[in-house]
Amino acid sequence: MKISVIICTYNRDKYIYNVLKSIAEGSYPSGEYEIVLVDNNCTDGTPEELARFVRDFPDISLNVVRETAQGLSNARNRGILTASGDILVYVDDDATVCRDYLSEYASFFGRNPDVDAAGGPIIPHYEDGQEPEWMTYHLKRLLTGYLFFGDSERDFPAGQYPGGGNAAYRRKVFDTVGMYNVELGRNGDGLGGGEEKDIFNKMKSAGMTFRYIPKAILYHSIPHYKLEDDYFNRLTCGIGDSERIRTLRISRKAYFSRLFKEVVKWGGTLVLWTVYLLKGHPSRGNRLVRFRWNVTSHLFSFL
Repeated sequence: MKISVIICTYNRDKYIYNVLKSIAEGSYPSGEYEIVLVDNNCTDGTPEELARFVRDFPDISLNVVRETAQGLSNARNRGILTASGDILVYVDDDATVCRDYLSEYASFFGRNPDVDAAGGPIIPHYEDGQEPEWMTYHLKRLLTGYLFFGDSERDFPAGQYPGGGNAAYRRKVFDTVGMYNVELGRNGDGLGGGEEKDIFNKMKSAGMTFRYIPKAILYHSIPHYKLEDDYFNRLTCGIGDSERIRTLRISRKAYFSRLFKEVVKWGGTLVLWTVYLLKGHPSRGNRLVRFRWNVTSHLFSFL
């Protein structure tokens, strides 16, 4: 089977060479995959970094296409239309992958012809070298993409799905459920989301399956600014906006069901706030409350 690795990028010249290099130096034969690099209107030194990669790895098939419609979902859709592979693997542009990354995906899909998609661990690499004291599991998943469900292949836990920066699909998934919703997801410097959740919810509704594979590991670079208050507030407000857009697109019933779930989530948040307070970690509880408040205020802005 042929694999298409799709990397969508917007002004990440600091990282783009390293992610390409980590794929090129992997164990999977170079003739068995292509890399589709979707340039979503980069204005930095990305072209120079791509040229450096081509010089250093001339045997790797690198297909660079430009998507002028701004937004990650637009870029991901362009990747689908451009790719020639049977398996489409999305890799974040600010990450690196383990040596057997593509080999693990190829082996998995070869052994499991009835499984439609898969995802592996996402491990954060803090560029400052240290995780903030206020970080909790829930916030770690939100801010860094952290994903780890053990060392054994398994179904994803209920309500969980692969992270968008480390996910692989059979091509037929998009023929069945459609493309990414361009109203959702990152857009330039905007921090919307929800496009992966939308795809996997549609897959579940269509009876399609996806699995967790532990050895397809991706390491996600986390710069200092992603741990600052401004980024945190913009990201969590963007979640509320995205959930409002996503559920209203389904129906008003789906939207009001999501509002009810938000009330339930507040109960859990307040319980955690109390637990962290009693354990002497008030900053963790306070950060969770801020997260919930930002999501809720933007989710309810339709009313």
